[in-house]
Amino acid sequence: MTRSVVLVTGGAGYVGSHACKALALSGYLPVTYDNLSTGWSDAVKFGPLERGDIMDAWRLRDVIERHNPVGVMHFAAHSNVGEASEVPDKYWKNNLMGSLTLIETMLSQGVGSLVFSSTCAVYGNNESAILTEETPLGPLNAYGASKLATEQMISNFVGSHGMSASIFRYFNVAGADPDAEIGEFHRPETHLIPRVLDVAMGERDTLTINGSDYPTRDGTCVRDFVHASDLANAHIEGLEWAMDNPGHEVFNLGSGGGFTVREVIDAAEQVTGRKVPTIGGPRRDGDVATLVSGSTKASAVLGWLPANSTLEQMVRDAWRWHQRPGYNE
Repeated sequence: MTRSVVLVTGGAGYVGSHACKALALSGYLPVTYDNLSTGWSDAVKFGPLERGDIMDAWRLRDVIERHNPVGVMHFAAHSNVGEASEVPDKYWKNNLMGSLTLIETMLSQGVGSLVFSSTCAVYGNNESAILTEETPLGPLNAYGASKLATEQMISNFVGSHGMSASIFRYFNVAGADPDAEIGEFHRPETHLIPRVLDVAMGERDTLTINGSDYPTRDGTCVRDFVHASDLANAHIEGLEWAMDNPGHEVFNLGSGGGFTVREVIDAAEQVTGRKVPTIGGPRRDGDVATLVSGSTKASAVLGWLPANSTLEQMVRDAWRWHQRPGYNE
């Protein structure tokens, strides 16, 4: 039986590879399109890899013509917030112009269903206790701004070309595939949970806690973490919504709760049975006390629930991945 193909740009990355596994489990054939600048060929386990850049319209057209996908999941983007402030041109060219090239090529080949990976960075320094899709937008750097501009561009194409799209604004993605086939691996690593686990493994001496005087329950920042597998499942639901419905919708994806930095450290010590030494550091520019997602729209429209997004499970699955032979090689 022939499986319907879904093109996954950035499918060799952390979130993209989890989406590819979810696609395969749902009966689709994921075709990864990735230039491997930050992704890993070893993460492409569930369908073929087509190496290419989203700025390369000719390569995209060739891949789409040969595989004839029913839809596209678009993860390919530069996403280092610090770098985005230093070299904004890199982010505008790749994230916005690359997305334009992809959408134009999709439509020229008759592919009209899109799932777009956006970010909660579009909200900027918003101190609201719960961020919803109606929260005012105000990105602070080229990463968030280029993602927001791409959202607006997609809206224009939906209106003028009849395409359909689900747009997902992620919060803090965490955890790993429960089977430890794929997981989180960035170089350099900037995310909290893998950095905590690196200390637990002895790969780092200490963890720096940036700010301990925030108006939170223990003085450290509160962040909303969502399991990578839950996020991947949302993309299946978002793709099928886009294939069945006209127009586009924007959805926040988070657990709807929040954990402090110290709570993450405590959970890691409990899961691993190892101490995580910490040192104090200054607040980072742009960090707000609390960022928590209101994800009721995704639940109501898509039927999505973050079933695996307890802190213990996210840390436990990440720890299983961290312990794999060759993790840091």
